[in-house]
Amino acid sequence: MTVTTRFAPSPTGFLHIGGARTALFNWLYARHYGGRYRLRIEDTDRARSTPEAIRAILDGLSWLELDWDDEVVYQSANLERHAAIVRALLEAGQAYRCYCTPEELAEMRERAKAEGRPMRYDGRWRDRDPKDAPADVAPAIRLKAPQEGETTIADSVQGDVRIANAQLDDMVLMRSDGTPTYMLSVVVDDHDMGITNVIRGVDHLTNAARQIQLFNALDWEIPVFAHIPLIHGPDGSKLSKRHGALGVEAYRDMGYLPEAMRNYLLRLGWAHGDEEIIDTAQAIEWFELDAVGRSPARFDLTKLENLNGHYMREADDQRLWELVLPMLSERLGSDVEDLARARLLAGMDGLKQRAKTLVDLADNSIFYIIPPALPPANPKAAKLLAGEGPALIAEAAQALAALDRWQSEPMESAIRALAERKGLGLGNIAQPVRAALTGSNVSPGIFEVMQILGREESLERLARASAAPASAPT
Repeated sequence: MTVTTRFAPSPTGFLHIGGARTALFNWLYARHYGGRYRLRIEDTDRARSTPEAIRAILDGLSWLELDWDDEVVYQSANLERHAAIVRALLEAGQAYRCYCTPEELAEMRERAKAEGRPMRYDGRWRDRDPKDAPADVAPAIRLKAPQEGETTIADSVQGDVRIANAQLDDMVLMRSDGTPTYMLSVVVDDHDMGITNVIRGVDHLTNAARQIQLFNALDWEIPVFAHIPLIHGPDGSKLSKRHGALGVEAYRDMGYLPEAMRNYLLRLGWAHGDEEIIDTAQAIEWFELDAVGRSPARFDLTKLENLNGHYMREADDQRLWELVLPMLSERLGSDVEDLARARLLAGMDGLKQRAKTLVDLADNSIFYIIPPALPPANPKAAKLLAGEGPALIAEAAQALAALDRWQSEPMESAIRALAERKGLGLGNIAQPVRAALTGSNVSPGIFEVMQILGREESLERLARASAAPASAPT
C-alpha cells in the first residue's frame, strides 16, 4: 500500500504557521515512505472562501517548496459525489431524514445550555415514521450513529482515544438546503483520494471519532490518524499575531529563507535527539510520527531568526544576490546598475555573515550601491565621523592613495603603519574609515570593502567624509 497524505486547508484566510507545519509534517511523512502528498482545498463554504485566500495558500506552499503530487483537489467540485453517498446511506438505512424545525433545534440548544451540557441532537426523527413529516419543512440528513459502546481513535501521536458513543449524536450529513457538511465531505474525499494517513491538528481529534463512525457506516477502510499538538506563543498562551501568528507570506516578506522556515517548523513539536540544524534531506530520512510530542509547541521568533542566520551563511552567494536585488531596486526606485550589481555579488560572502534575514542583508549591503549619507543615519557611525575622525580619514586616504596595488593585504599594511606612527590602535583609524565607506560602525572587513568598491570609489568616499562638516549626535 502506498502511503498517501494530504493537506486540506480551508481558503478563508492566509496560510498560517500552524497550517504550514501541518503541511510540512504531511509532506515529510509521504516523502519518508516514498509515498504521495496531496493537496485539497476545502472550499465548500462559498460565503467565506475567496480566490485571494486560495492564491495565498498555493503561493505559501510553493514558497516553502512543499510540492504536492497530482492536481489540486477542490472540494466544491465533488458536491454531486457527496450527495450520491448520502443517498446510498439513506437506502442502506444508515442515515435518515430529520424534519426538526429551527425552533426545535434552538429549544434543544437552550435546554442543553441550561443543564450545563454540550448541545446534542436528541434523535427525535431517528426512528420516526416519515409520514409524520411536516409538509413545509425541508429535511436535513443525519447519520444513524451507534448509540452504545464507544468509538476508539487509534492515534499515532495521542495513543488510543476512546469516546463513548452516547456523547456523539447523529451528525448532519446534508443540510436542509441540500449542501453536504464538512464531516461528510472530508470522509468521502479522503476515501476517494486514497488517503492512508490523516495528519492534522489536535483540535480535530473529536472530529475523528465522528468520521470513524461514518467510515464504518460506509464500510470503508479507516485512515491512520495522527493529531499533532497546537502551537502556542513563547509565554504558553494561545498563539496570536503578537507572537508571530502571521501568514507564511509575511515571513517571506520579512526576509526568511524557506529552508530555515522548514527547519524551524519541523522542530515545533518534533525532535530527533538534540539536533537543531536539520536540513530537508535529513528531515525526510528521520521523520517519523513517534517523535512528535503531545505537548503544545512554543513559537519563538528569536529562535527562528537565529536559525535563519545560519541558513543565510550557508546559502549560495548568487542565490542571495538574486533575492536581495529586487528589494534594493524597490528601495532605490530604480534598477541597480551593472557596476553596483557586480560589487554586491563580490561582497555577498562578507555581507551574509552578519545578516539574520534578507531584509538585514538589503540594509547592510546598500552601501555597495550608493555612497552613505553624511552624516550617516547610524548614530555610532556619525560619532566616528566627528571630532578627530575627518582628519584621521584624510591621513588614511593619503596613505592608501600611494599604494601601487589596490588589494586587501597592502591596504591593511598601510593603515597599520599609519596607526603605529600615530601611536594608535588599528581600530582607531579603521572604524572612522568604515563609517566613511559604509555609513555604519559594523560591516564586512574594511579592506575587503575597499577592494570591492575599487580605488576610485573608495578614495572618493573617504574624501567626502574628511571634507564634510560633521557633528556628532547628542
